[in-house]
Amino acid sequence: MRPDAGGARKPRVQHVLTVQQVRRLSPHLVRVVLGGEGFAALEFKDATDQYIKMLFADPALGLDRPYDFDALRERLPMEQMPVTRTYTVRHIDHDAGQLWVDMVTHGEEGLAGGWAQQVRPGELISFFGPGGAYAPREEADWHLLAGDESALPAIAAAVEALEADARGVVVLEVPSVEDQVSLAAPDGVEVRWLHRGGEFTPESTRLVEAVASLEIPAGDVQVFVHGEREQMKRMRRLLVEERGLPRRGMSLSAYWAFGRVEDQFQAEKRTPVGQIDPA
Repeated sequence: MRPDAGGARKPRVQHVLTVQQVRRLSPHLVRVVLGGEGFAALEFKDATDQYIKMLFADPALGLDRPYDFDALRERLPMEQMPVTRTYTVRHIDHDAGQLWVDMVTHGEEGLAGGWAQQVRPGELISFFGPGGAYAPREEADWHLLAGDESALPAIAAAVEALEADARGVVVLEVPSVEDQVSLAAPDGVEVRWLHRGGEFTPESTRLVEAVASLEIPAGDVQVFVHGEREQMKRMRRLLVEERGLPRRGMSLSAYWAFGRVEDQFQAEKRTPVGQIDPA
């Protein structure tokens, strides 16, 4: 939410769409295609990292969408209130009136992951958004796009938006070779896949080391790097302090934090541990 000119916060609008298709893309990635009458009310950004904040509640509560938060606060304890989980919009099909949302899953773990594993066409989902800010600049000399599987949908969307003569490198870390997906990269953009051999741990990740090994040319370098919070802190030190790239205009932030659910992760953004840049 952004304050308006008078300082008041613009109320968030809860959108509701229908699940139209569900497709397993890889062992840890499920594509959920959303559409329906609510699509016409969405206001999109000129960005390739557009995201929505999907709303989830314990299915056992039997809550109807859209959620009436005022009414729910009167009868539910805080721990049973719907929660948000943030996901990138992988693709927008304006002609078909559809959003594609590629969701990383880890079995039945979590409200969102469990939902993505079991959801079927015809079910409803509600969300806030979309938001977003980054898009590849045509005038950039070179592009660096890097992240773990949480950033894969946004990076895939960005790669598709690159100009045919774009130059750069994409570095993507995923659990295994089976988690790779096809990317339509221009000839001048190299795609490098890293395989951790399992779930993320601070010891198994190889992303920062892989970016550190790159030769980044001089000139106008546009950066899009996202992933786990502590790795993004290391990445900022590497790219800004060691390589001397300008922090201004760089899209570098955390999508998640190891050992934290999203509610904790979002709350910690307002504390020193949640800051990517030093105070």
